[in-house]
Amino acid sequence: MATLIGSCGTSPGIACRLAWDLTHSIGATQTVNVYLAGPLSRTLRIAFVITLAFVARAISHRLINRVIEHAATTSPVLTGTNERREQRARALGSILRSAVSVIIFSVAVMVILGDLGINLAPLLASSAVLGVALGFGAQDLVKDYLAGILMLIEDHYGVGDVINTGDATGTVEAMSLLTTRLRDVNGVVWHIHNGSIDRVGNESQGWSRAVIDYPVPYETDLARIRLLMEEAAAAVWDEPGWRELMLEAPEVWGAQELSGTEVTMRVVAKTAPLRQWEVARELRARIKSALDTAGIARTEPERIAIDPAPEAQPDQAEPDRAGPGQAEPPTGSAAAGEPTAPAGQ
Repeated sequence: MATLIGSCGTSPGIACRLAWDLTHSIGATQTVNVYLAGPLSRTLRIAFVITLAFVARAISHRLINRVIEHAATTSPVLTGTNERREQRARALGSILRSAVSVIIFSVAVMVILGDLGINLAPLLASSAVLGVALGFGAQDLVKDYLAGILMLIEDHYGVGDVINTGDATGTVEAMSLLTTRLRDVNGVVWHIHNGSIDRVGNESQGWSRAVIDYPVPYETDLARIRLLMEEAAAAVWDEPGWRELMLEAPEVWGAQELSGTEVTMRVVAKTAPLRQWEVARELRARIKSALDTAGIARTEPERIAIDPAPEAQPDQAEPDRAGPGQAEPPTGSAAAGEPTAPAGQ
């Protein structure tokens, strides 16, 4: 029917109503409704959804940043130094921002596809099947991601820490949600998947301890040895340069092991992280110098000389004549068993 409702439907839009008022033509009105009003309306709705998604993303990121900044300074979960807490907070904030962005834009894409008239039920069903297949096929990848997030939250280690994973020991150079890269003392770079790390020992978190086991002769006076070691350790502690590296004064714990020739004395010092090796070297050198000055030398292990086994001599032919002191073989009648005459007969 040549009416507005017949041309534009029960809910005519502005463009369709304007075309009917100007032309009163069914063809012109339907053309405007199909080719202009419909696409323009969808475009505006899509633009509105995209704009709303960006606004929601900006608001969410701002809220996350505020929460992370507050947690980096006051949260008991993020332990460690201020710099370390800030690094972990930034990393966690990056993960949360990425997750929120993925969720918001995924919802926006679904809404846009619905406005375009695409049936979402088969798409969602196929996406669910694909997600299950990828979940089974990428179990190790998901495991690495989850392990990386937990390591970051619980602060197992960070860049610059010296860790022992069982297979390798070295300094952490980089870490992500998938892998950890560390370099050992020989310069070898190890790439370890986070999901494969069952246990890890951090040698540089919080504080470290220098342990020196020094052997001394068994027969020496241990009280005198202990006094000399305490004096050497106190001399190191009194120097400002070395005191900056130590958290407490060195202690002489005493005899650690006994053997038949020597006694192993143990000296320990609590140090700042990653400074235990240089402190141990200095203490070891000072203790040796103090003991050498006191005339106490290490006991050399007893050495037992073992003669080599005598070489087998080759068989020698029997001599034609008897050697000195040996009786000559009987000859003549004696050889035949006849008695011999006594001498002088």
